[in-house]
This record gives sequence, C-alpha cells and structure tokens, in this order.
Amino acid sequence: MELIDNRIIKRASKAFRCLPLNYNFYAEAQEKGLNAENVFKRKSQYQVNGSKWFKRISSIEAAFRWLIIIGILRREVDGQGLTSSIRLTPLGRQMLEQEPELPAQKADFLEQLINCFHCKWPLR
Repeated sequence: MELIDNRIIKRASKAFRCLPLNYNFYAEAQEKGLNAENVFKRKSQYQVNGSKWFKRISSIEAAFRWLIIIGILRREVDGQGLTSSIRLTPLGRQMLEQEPELPAQKADFLEQLINCFHCKWPLR
C-alpha cells in the first residue's frame, strides 16, 4: 500500500508544479469554493509568476477535472448535488502543509510533457 501512496503523492506533486496556479489559489480553494470563471478573471491573484495562463475558462475547468482525478481537488456539494465550485481535498491540504512552496516550483520540460500526456489520456 505504501508504494501506491508514494505514487499518488509523486503524481500530485507533479500536477502542482505543472499548472500555473499559485499558493493563493489553493489556499482560497481550501477556505471557500472557487469556480473556473472567477479564477479566470482573477489571473493576477492566482497565476504563478512567469507562467503561461489559461486562454479560456474551459481550460481552467479541464485543469480542475485533472486535479480532481489526481485527488487534489473535489467538487463542492450543496443541497441540490454537485456544483461548479471546487475545494481542496485532504490530500491537497496535507501536501501544501508539508511543502507550501510546491505550486511555485517549475516542472521541467519532461515533467510537463508527461503531465500533459496523462491529462489527455488518463490511465484509470
């Protein structure tokens, strides 16, 4: 089981480093629900310095879906069911508590390529 846990943490760590979302994004996702439209509009607050930003809201939504698959984010639930807002999972909180600088770290080209590949064609 420990091998699986290490793989999950390694994959989540790569996802943090590959996306242009900074610590402020994850901190706010922990405190309150965020949706793709608000994140897109608040680029200056959530973008990692020197990184490329999303071109469309749908790209942010795709990043949310990837982070949900990885286990960093989850959909917020209200009385009607799932919403468009996301929240940080216990795994995401734990990783940020242990390494708060993780979102600011840059992934190298190979990590970016592998992450992109897994985003487009996830193995389930």
